[in-house]
Amino acid sequence: MKYAIVYSSKTGNTGRLAQTLKETLPPEDCLYCGGPDARALEAEVLYVGFWTDKGTCDGETAAFLRTVTNQQVFLFGTAGFGGAPEYFAQILRRVEETLPAGARVIGRYMCQGRMPAGVRRRYEAMEESGKRQMLLDNFDRALSHPDQADLEGLRRAVGPKE
Repeated sequence: MKYAIVYSSKTGNTGRLAQTLKETLPPEDCLYCGGPDARALEAEVLYVGFWTDKGTCDGETAAFLRTVTNQQVFLFGTAGFGGAPEYFAQILRRVEETLPAGARVIGRYMCQGRMPAGVRRRYEAMEESGKRQMLLDNFDRALSHPDQADLEGLRRAVGPKE
């Protein structure tokens, strides 16, 4: 079955997941790998990756998802806030709602991703509070993500392909 890997990656996190998919899936079946592009729509299976923006996928990915017709779709993404599977599930539900009715979601995967240094500076400028400390702690935890365990989780989520 021919597939395409389509992704948007602002900080390189989602790009790292896309590279892991490219290394995991059969190369002879790959029609396209790169940013959102109509050429990817020729594939039967789309692996669509995004970075999280305001609780859903980024705008470029959302625009691409609206063009999907009857393909099978595996969604994957990264978010600066991690640790809560419920949070990731909420994001994935919102992203799924972007897909037209004919598309069929065949899998999902999300993990934490590091954030730009400017985000930490914004947190540092906040008034001292428990929330500020929670944000700083999360930022620091996110620095190593996606890590090897995250990449292995994606490989497991995709499963063996024939």
